[in-house]
Amino acid sequence: MGGGSVKDVKSKQELDGLVQSGAPVVLHFWASWCEASKHMDEVFSHLSTDFPHAHFLRVEAEEQPEISEAYAVSAVPFFVFAKDGKIADKLEGADPSSLANKVAKVAGSVNPGEPAAPASLGMAAGPTILETIKDLAKENGSSQVKIGAGDTFQKRLKQLIESNPIMLFMKGNPEEPKCGFSQKVVDILKEEKVKFGSFDILSDSEVREGLKKFSNWPTFPQLYCKGELLGGCDIAIAMHESGELKEVFRDHGIGTIDSAGANVIEAGSGKGGTSASTGLNSTLTSRLENLINSSPVMLFMKGKPEEPKCGFSRKVVDILSQEKVEFQSFDILSDEEVRQGLKVHSNWSSYPQLYIKGELIGGSDIVLEMQKSGELKKVLAEKGIVPKDSLEDRLKKLISSSPVMLFMKGTPDAPKCGFSSKVVNALTEDGVSFGSFDILTDEEVRQGLKVFSNWPTFPQLYYKGELIGGCDIILELKNNGELKATLTE
Repeated sequence: MGGGSVKDVKSKQELDGLVQSGAPVVLHFWASWCEASKHMDEVFSHLSTDFPHAHFLRVEAEEQPEISEAYAVSAVPFFVFAKDGKIADKLEGADPSSLANKVAKVAGSVNPGEPAAPASLGMAAGPTILETIKDLAKENGSSQVKIGAGDTFQKRLKQLIESNPIMLFMKGNPEEPKCGFSQKVVDILKEEKVKFGSFDILSDSEVREGLKKFSNWPTFPQLYCKGELLGGCDIAIAMHESGELKEVFRDHGIGTIDSAGANVIEAGSGKGGTSASTGLNSTLTSRLENLINSSPVMLFMKGKPEEPKCGFSRKVVDILSQEKVEFQSFDILSDEEVRQGLKVHSNWSSYPQLYIKGELIGGSDIVLEMQKSGELKKVLAEKGIVPKDSLEDRLKKLISSSPVMLFMKGTPDAPKCGFSSKVVNALTEDGVSFGSFDILTDEEVRQGLKVFSNWPTFPQLYYKGELIGGCDIILELKNNGELKATLTE
């Protein structure tokens, strides 16, 4: 990447120190695979020479996930401008003119009295670079490489993840890994003697970036079992060394491969299977039923709620906590008879298993899907586990919870979409205090509010219980100087 006075950021601590110093700071989030990033970096480097009193910093977005997440970076190139210890502005995409103007605003003009755009931009960057950026925008339909979005792309990721019972997203391929972490996970799967599929994320930048958001996991490799993320290299190593990885594969009906290449399934594994014996005796059946009915909400898991021993169990514990549900649990690792017997009794081969009023709800996949759709809350209310509150009442309470209330994707500190980010910036710049609700955390609110407000998209801004509008309306009010007045009448 270019020269000039640009420094590569090595840690969030280093960056925080520079920002908090109060000096002008300009950040460029880039990626090695993005052509627009490379060309904009040349402009960035030239600008660093024109503004020697500002810190020009470069962050490789995917190599510094903690920093990227802190600044809500979901696409490259992406620029952040800080001054006096605060974020002053942001810029998405390859726009040399806007970059120059925004740099000048936080760092001062090239010469006193000159307009914001530095006169040296055209000379320093040169027409070749500027034309190249324009051509890239024409070819790609955008000057910014965004994380894959939309139902079609989400379906593609889901299909890839579920294309094999065990799926590894890695750098390179199993025969020729392109990084040591990927090599380690490949070696572990071979030692476990399991068949697995793989996908080389270096071959498709859209999948590479999209999967980070889809899985909420910023690095590679990523290992999946039956569509569920187990984790990266460190987690795979820990699970392998503790024997937990073998247990997860066995509980999900995944057999090992013998020397002849044939699958070997252990007795008692496989959904709906019966044990190698003639069946469950009455004593064990009675014990299992007593355990299942020992609490209105009963979770059979690996480990305890305060210390889960597998990611699937942790996920269900987290969901129940989010729903504010009281529940009891049983550690199936502490009793092999219960562990194997419950698989047959419930006709469900894996753990965790969640029961409500004695009825099996399912495992982590089903519980997560039910939470997202709002079905879990509905079942809990119907069974009398949680008090029933109408959706309309709940929406009214949320809307009225703050005089100025923003329903957005993400949070004000970490917006999850550009439109939400723009509204947050508009409110902040005008000094408007506001409450917020992340609609990505509650599908019932997300869908219900569309009908309640008769407004199909997000963000949505309310003032004293009345809908003001979405991003376009808010930006129009701000540009006309009417936003603050509208929200303080």
